[in-house]
Formats: sequence, structure tokens, C-alpha cells
Amino acid sequence: MKKKKITTIFLGLIVIVILGLIFILKPNNKSNGSLTVSTFGMSTKQMQSDVLNPFSKKTGIQVKTQFGDSTNRLTQIEHNSHNGDDVIELSQNNALTANKKGLLKKINFNKITDFNNLSASQQKLAKETNSIPYTVNSVGIIYNPKKVKINDWNDLWSSKLRNKIAIPDITTTFGPAMLYIASDHENKSITQDDGQAAFKGIADLKPNVVKTYAQSSDLANMFKTGEIDAAVVGDYAVGMVKKSDPNVKYLVPKSGTYANYDTVSILKNSKNVNNSYKYINYRLNNSVQKRVASVNSLNNAPVNQNVKLSKADAKDKTYGAVAKRAKMVDFNFVNQHLAKWISEWNKLMNK
Repeated sequence: MKKKKITTIFLGLIVIVILGLIFILKPNNKSNGSLTVSTFGMSTKQMQSDVLNPFSKKTGIQVKTQFGDSTNRLTQIEHNSHNGDDVIELSQNNALTANKKGLLKKINFNKITDFNNLSASQQKLAKETNSIPYTVNSVGIIYNPKKVKINDWNDLWSSKLRNKIAIPDITTTFGPAMLYIASDHENKSITQDDGQAAFKGIADLKPNVVKTYAQSSDLANMFKTGEIDAAVVGDYAVGMVKKSDPNVKYLVPKSGTYANYDTVSILKNSKNVNNSYKYINYRLNNSVQKRVASVNSLNNAPVNQNVKLSKADAKDKTYGAVAKRAKMVDFNFVNQHLAKWISEWNKLMNK
């Protein structure tokens, strides 16, 4: 009887040890909650592989994603602010609009790990829009050097380019910047005359404009077919155009350029605020910023001042010397006049 009791105890101990080993060896699949990210529809595979999947793996947070155009996603939030999204990545102007309409949660900047590694102007933008800039792009000139020589913005007005250039439509990301450039051509600050000189400059440029485009992808075909010799374009689209026509070159004039930021914000009705802060901090992290700046990744110019890029990765980006001469577009001013400008633009360019 005593032997049987000892055997039972021994077997019981073996079971306990086995269960303990199973518990220890079992993978920890515990989730640290979820997060729904609304972001841009360009380069979705790279976004998934270089940002979203690594973030999920590092934090244990399950990530759901909504991809799409910045303006369209903002419109969806305006119509339904309880759609389940937690963080939203928007263009600078859309972020400003979202904040003014009360769609964003007030950010505690003390929780942003790398906030002090942003420039003074970027920190100012963050506070104005209640959003954190995570990449910057700017506008320049892409052209075929075999057909035309260009060194400055003013060269776009040359009679040699009659019916040979494309410019961004007024409603696009860099449409307002095009008005700033035209105003500069007239040696007038756009804020001094509410854009009157800018439209004179656009009217003078019109004979050279074969198309005002809404999609950067349109430029690739236009260069390939020889329909245009030059275009005003955001640097984020340069790689795509070069793939279509390797002959083109990209230039940011020494006189300067205009910058646009993509931002990340926490939506007012987010149910995963702590995870949202983790995502923002991940976006600004030095190693992540460097990874997505690669030409083989998202080609996003970094905002974290500690990030150092190779010459290859810095090419055609708002980085280094280009970033230093990039000026800000005052979207508060732009939005006060945009409806009128769109009407005036359409009358001028469509007649």
C-alpha cells in the first residue's frame, strides 16, 4: 500500500514537471492589444513589410490597416469619426483641416520620445496641427536634358518650352506651391497680394503648359512618349518617373523649394491611445527612419535630425542641403483663399 502511494506521488510529480515544461516551452502568443492605422495607398507592400509588420512583431500589437488617398480618408473620418481607426497618416494640409474640425486627440508631446530631435519648424508644425511630421518632401523640376537645359524655376517660362511642360493641378499636394513659385517669378510675396501676382505668373506660363496633372503617374507616360520635356513634381514621384524614362534628371533650384510634410495623428475616438503613442514613437525612431528612407523601401526623407543617410539614399530627397533651402507653405493662408483660387485656376487653365 505504501509502495503504491509513493508511486502515485512520483507519477504526480512527473505530470507537474511535464506541464511546467510545456508552459515554459510554449510560445508567448499573447497580444498586447490592437491598433488600426489609416495610411497612404502608395507602396503598400513596402509599408507592410518595412513598417507595419516589424512594429507588430516588436510590440506584440495586432495591426489592422486602411490604405487610401489622404483627402479621401480624411473625408471618411469626417463622415464617420467612430469608424474604428486609431491613428491616421495625412498630408500636412489635411492634418491641419482634421485638427481644426476637432477630429484629432490632443497630443501629449512629452510622450513623443524623439520630439526634441525634430527641427524647430517641425515642432512648431506639430503643435499647430496636433500631428507629428514623420517625413518631408518638396517640389522640384524633372526634365529631359537631351531636349532642354534648366537651372532655375524661371527657366520654365522660356519660350523654348512652349507646349512642353506639365504642372500639378491646384487641388493636388503641390498645387498651392505652384502658385508660390509663380508669385516668386513675379518677385512678389504671395501673402502680400492674396495671389494676384501668382495668377499673372500662371497666365504667362500657360502657353508652355500642355497639362495640369492630378496623378504623378501621368508624367511617366508623358515623358516616355515625348509629350513633355519638363514638369514640376514632388520628389516622392521622381523614382517612378525615372523608372519609366531613365533619361530624365531631377533638379531642386538653388533659389529654394517648398516643403510638404506627411504627418501621423491620434484620432479623437481612438480606443487604443497607448498603442497609438507606441506607433508614433516607432515611426520617429532613428533606425526605422533610416530603413524607410532607403531607395529600396518607402523612399521617405527622415525628419529625425539624428538620421544620417548614404549618398545613394539621400539622392532626390528633401535632405541635407535641399532641406535647408526648403520653405514652408502657409496652409492657414492657403485655405482661406483656396476656394477662390480653384475657381480662378479653372477659368484660366481650362479656357
